[in-house]
Amino acid sequence: MLRPIVHWVSLGGMDILAQVLDRVRLGGTLLLHFELGHPWHLELPARPYALFHYLSQGSATLALGQGQEIQMTAGDFVVITRGEPHVFYSDRRAEPLRIMDIDRSSPRLVFVRHGTRAKPLSTMICGNFTVSRPMFGSVLELLPPVLLLKPTADGDWLEAILRRMFSETTLERPGQRVALSRLTEVLFVEVLRSWIASLSPGQGGWLGAISDPHIGPALKLIHESPERPWTLSDLAHRVGLGRSVFSARFTKLVGQSVYRYVIERRMAEAAFLLETSDESIARIANRVGYETAAAFSKLFHRHHGLSPGRYRAVRRSDGGRRQGGVLVAEVAD
Repeated sequence: MLRPIVHWVSLGGMDILAQVLDRVRLGGTLLLHFELGHPWHLELPARPYALFHYLSQGSATLALGQGQEIQMTAGDFVVITRGEPHVFYSDRRAEPLRIMDIDRSSPRLVFVRHGTRAKPLSTMICGNFTVSRPMFGSVLELLPPVLLLKPTADGDWLEAILRRMFSETTLERPGQRVALSRLTEVLFVEVLRSWIASLSPGQGGWLGAISDPHIGPALKLIHESPERPWTLSDLAHRVGLGRSVFSARFTKLVGQSVYRYVIERRMAEAAFLLETSDESIARIANRVGYETAAAFSKLFHRHHGLSPGRYRAVRRSDGGRRQGGVLVAEVAD
């Protein structure tokens, strides 16, 4: 059972995490249900999405690149946020089972028995999280490469969600894909909440910063009014810190300066408006703090790799792909 949030800064009229999550398309499903008898050894390939694993019974060792190993016990939930290749095993000397067909169109859960029937038995559920229409690059990029949640006494929400997802995958019913996608959204949000709650002060980058008593309110101000000409002095005064202390704390927790963050926030807001509204480029430029469309367009192109008009056309056609974080057009000029 996983620990719920115990410390959270009230951000008045805006929940920053809710805003960011509301502007992405979250999806995912359950993929595999493993029953594993010692000795066993699983290999999972690199994927372009996050994979999660819930060890409901037994124990396992998770191994990733560069020799990183994590010992898991019953109730542990782990997310491989970048989708890098990884292995699970009870004995690494055992012949590995390579899971190569993890991508499939059917929403039905696949049952896999591996190893022997010897005890101890381990059971594990595997699924994925997908994110499209990314803000700030990707919500998943705000997380560490591996996110491990340990069980606690009052976190039965995890098992409740997974049980409902498990039930949904066992029968083909109308709306099954939509139901699984929505349940995965809830699971993802609860995972984020629990991980944020587990952080010590100063940990977690942007996700940890939103619950900081000084930096959280500053982020709220920037998100509420990205068009304002925010200065260090103005924000520091608003949150009750000296200019130098605020600047150092903001950079340490968020990972970038206030100036850079304001620009990224403006560019993210502009990208969202270009994709979801019919407002003119000049109007969008004004809404995110630029007096002229020319100045806005130059900065937008530098940030996203496309002009605002081109970005709008590509995103609305669903004909774009990302290479190294830059959107590449695949529609005719």
